[in-house]
Amino acid sequence: MTFSALDSALLGPLFATDSMRTVFSDAARIAAMVRAESALARAQAAAGLVPEGLATALDGLPDGVLDPAALGRGTALSGVPVIPFVKAVRRHLPADLEGHFHLGATTQDIADTGLVLQLRDAFALVEAECAPILAGLATLAAAHRETPCVGRTYGQQAAPISFGYKAGIWALGLAEVVDQAQSLRQRMLTASLGGPVGTLAALGDRDEAVARAFAAECGLNPDPVAWHTRRGRIVETGSWLARLVGALAKLATDVVNLASTEVGEVAEPHVPGRGGSSAMPHKRNPVSATVILAAFTAAKGHAGALLDAMPAAHERPAGPWHAEWHALPQLFGLASGALREARLLAEGLVVDPARMRANLDLTRGLLFADAAAARLTATLGAAAAHALVERAAGAVRDGQADLRSVLEAMPETAGVDLGPAFDLAPAVRAAARATDRALAEVRRLTPASRASSERAESPCP
Repeated sequence: MTFSALDSALLGPLFATDSMRTVFSDAARIAAMVRAESALARAQAAAGLVPEGLATALDGLPDGVLDPAALGRGTALSGVPVIPFVKAVRRHLPADLEGHFHLGATTQDIADTGLVLQLRDAFALVEAECAPILAGLATLAAAHRETPCVGRTYGQQAAPISFGYKAGIWALGLAEVVDQAQSLRQRMLTASLGGPVGTLAALGDRDEAVARAFAAECGLNPDPVAWHTRRGRIVETGSWLARLVGALAKLATDVVNLASTEVGEVAEPHVPGRGGSSAMPHKRNPVSATVILAAFTAAKGHAGALLDAMPAAHERPAGPWHAEWHALPQLFGLASGALREARLLAEGLVVDPARMRANLDLTRGLLFADAAAARLTATLGAAAAHALVERAAGAVRDGQADLRSVLEAMPETAGVDLGPAFDLAPAVRAAARATDRALAEVRRLTPASRASSERAESPCP
């Protein structure tokens, strides 16, 4: 039985990438704890606290001696996986080294440091996917910076924009989250070593030297004081992942709406057999957008669970820390699947400019109501112009004619040239300029994507 989509052979491939599932596999968790213990042994050997051969023995543990199933049965008894892990390792160490193993450390030191070593790999996988998504969205925005389409507010047609502007907003929303990845990773990739209550009392006056050497051996940042109950960095990481998936969910939400039959302005890239229905052969459901939206819905709950560890009781709480073992891997798994699907959309979204143009004409000129009111303001005043256009819009909705014809038939508009108000070009040019500003901000926030973004935008019309 599995207890999460990340672990499931049935659902795991839908919601998480194989590489991310590997990062948080049982084998990876055990290997990370061994790496942490080996790093501790090397640091303590340098301080003269343990024999130098301890780290070598740990590095040379034979494959398969730490069986996840056996450790799992021990975990069910002890409450944490590190206790059966330490017992199992000691059974495979020489007698002269066994007593020095795990010196001065506590369960949480090894569990947290092992987790951080896994997170280092997980962060790398996440960040590797962000740059191509941003580049793909930049390409999409640049290609359609002057492709007219409907701007919608409250689900209703509002005013003309360009599709490139919409894609630029998708890119910028993602870039604003990605911009924080480096500083977050720097805080998160910190070793944990504090001993039973965080004071490293068992190491005497060599405590600080060992803690720094331990972090260096792990390739992590040191922390001057144990972060056993300071879970802010974990909460930040979970919140960032939820926000990352949320930025992708904005893209997915728009794709679902734009791909609906009645709108039909975009479609997900076609893959034979993907998006079908067990009952309706004609269906082509937006699978990528669906996976992203499902990931966001689930991610919010996992991020909230991490917050519960903030008011940790005393020097180690019962329960909230353990809940992190569920939430954080799930968040990385959900993010990996959402990023994979977002890349498919960014690099392969099918855009239908003809359908966009047809939808612009759907309301018979009502999209230009604001421009028409502005045009009439000089003659009638703002309040009167607004009221007149509102009355004309009602006539259009009643089926009398298009907005321009209705307005030009009104005596109040005599002598006013309304043609410029119904010219699509100024709105599209404004949207194109806004697109350029959005992409410039993307480049500023994410320098790593600058080169690909610049290639995407050049040449521009």
